[in-house]
Amino acid sequence: MSQFIFLDSGPLGLLTHPQRSVEVIAVTRWLSRCLLSGARPIVPAIVYYEIKRELLRARKTFGIGRLDAFVNAAPGRYLSLSDQALHLAAELWAQSRQEGRPTAEPKALDIDVLLAAQALSFGAAPSDIVVATTNPKHLAQFITARHWEEILL
Repeated sequence: MSQFIFLDSGPLGLLTHPQRSVEVIAVTRWLSRCLLSGARPIVPAIVYYEIKRELLRARKTFGIGRLDAFVNAAPGRYLSLSDQALHLAAELWAQSRQEGRPTAEPKALDIDVLLAAQALSFGAAPSDIVVATTNPKHLAQFITARHWEEILL
């Protein structure tokens, strides 16, 4: 069982979305089950940045409030972007390109690589970490990543 669930922008965006769609309700129930099983959701700084920048651009103050409330709901839920993670991200980025498996355009920030590096440098055993996402393809070359609906605890 994975103890730490790193949230990618897809699930985090749904979890903090103010409108209660079928998908938002489903992801909220999923997270409740994860919490009841003892898993800890982690919001990597790079994912927070990805969501917050769009909410700020669109002037969605209610959404910003929900995002910040979710991040601050439990101690240790937010993971700052460390120098160690940045160094590892640079290595992963170069390696993926050398192997012909880039995860983004050459000049893109490549948030997937930064997210993977944050998870890998977190300090827990890789077997205790999973990235919850809506598109595991790019992340899975670096770390265990699954569609959030497939993470059953």
